[in-house]
Amino acid sequence: MNPEHILCGIETEYGLAIEGRTPREQVGDAADVVRCCKAPCWEGWDYRHESPRADLRGFTLASLATDPVDAAFDTTKPAWGREERADRILGNGARFYNDHGHPEYATPECRSALELAWADKVGERVVLTAAQRYEQETGRRTRVYKNNTDHHGASYGTHESYLAPRSMGFEGLVKAVMPILIARIPLCGAGKVGAENGTPCGFQVSQRADFFTEPWNAETLYRRPVFNTRDEPHADPERWIRLHVICGDANMLPSATARKVELVRLALALGQIGEAPVWPVSDPVRAFQSVSRDLSFKFRIELEGGRWTTARDIVESVCASAERFLDLSPTTQSIIAECRHLWEDLEMRHEAFASKVDWASKRQMLQQFIESEGTSWRDPALVAYDLEFHNLDPDEGLCRALQQMGLAEADPPEKALDERMALHAEPTRARARGLAALRFGSSLRAACWRSLVFGTPTGLWEIELHPDREFAMDPAPDDVESFVETLEP
Repeated sequence: MNPEHILCGIETEYGLAIEGRTPREQVGDAADVVRCCKAPCWEGWDYRHESPRADLRGFTLASLATDPVDAAFDTTKPAWGREERADRILGNGARFYNDHGHPEYATPECRSALELAWADKVGERVVLTAAQRYEQETGRRTRVYKNNTDHHGASYGTHESYLAPRSMGFEGLVKAVMPILIARIPLCGAGKVGAENGTPCGFQVSQRADFFTEPWNAETLYRRPVFNTRDEPHADPERWIRLHVICGDANMLPSATARKVELVRLALALGQIGEAPVWPVSDPVRAFQSVSRDLSFKFRIELEGGRWTTARDIVESVCASAERFLDLSPTTQSIIAECRHLWEDLEMRHEAFASKVDWASKRQMLQQFIESEGTSWRDPALVAYDLEFHNLDPDEGLCRALQQMGLAEADPPEKALDERMALHAEPTRARARGLAALRFGSSLRAACWRSLVFGTPTGLWEIELHPDREFAMDPAPDDVESFVETLEP
């Protein structure tokens, strides 16, 4: 079993701040920002296969829970419609749209965790460019933040998707994946000043930890779980389950993105062959929050029966089992080695650790401010610096400044990102979707993760984009009929 057989992607909701505008105008503003994306695209999205109320445990919810504050706000704004989504399918197969007042970029599906990290970086450029054009057209100062909280009680997600066999089922997924979702936090958390729930603290490792209330359910906006049970596979539901991970942070550093994804894929791959390490976490919500707030760096996790382990032990067990039972690519082997080096760096070479891990990079920067100003973690200015760490503007963002000074890992080369903006680097179904949007948009009638629908003289022609197929498309056909023929199995 090769973990790279597990197709994966990331959907990031970006924080948006527009001068002179209020939260009540944010839905429309976010849609306008998305419409300012001038990259070649096809406008629209096919919602037929989406089922957000379906649950992996075999039932369908009557409705999804709603935050009372959001519910009160929703009564004062116009009805939500598809036009407000402003959906775009880009030439690399990604989706760019408005999600409840947040510009959201969903990467093309990837097999390499490194490619996914770079595809995620392309998303930053897409969102920033659209925001800059919006500012030019409206004259309103516009800032975009790749983070997960506004520090006023609201949280927005960075969701990961992993395609797994339907045979794994709910219990198999939880058993394999829940421990690593908690244990990976020290190696890929984005960090946050203060707390918005529970015991006050000066700093914590995860941005999302304050917002989870249950170990598992299908919700995403309220009563958020550590393990999400939404059953929306974006593929043939008889064969596939999409593991929908909502508990991760948005990462600025690309290796952290690759790391968080590959650790989950290793656990998933081991679960598929019955070799996932067994770690019965006693209380996943409490464990997630205690790991996030543990600045002693012990990261202890309570297990059932009163036993204890650590995040490091869980990560190592997954890595060691992967080396024993899985067919690992050089990229995956490198990520495993990096995880081990990072644990050592955390103990002995903190600057090296901070250069690769968002929360540590942020905390080191803030600690220097505290020492230079003679202040403390209670200083409200730290929240503003926290937010600016995630500012995408290269002239203002503090993470960007650390990267330019060589104190944090650099982004991929501009040329590499340009290439991945034009065409997805891997022959996954995203390449077929992107080429359909770029070259044959006039014949395209509907498109989504799962399928493409073309209009022909004889009627509509729907093509299933099977996730386990390769779509090299090199060279790409010149006419839509030939293109559709190449897509058929």
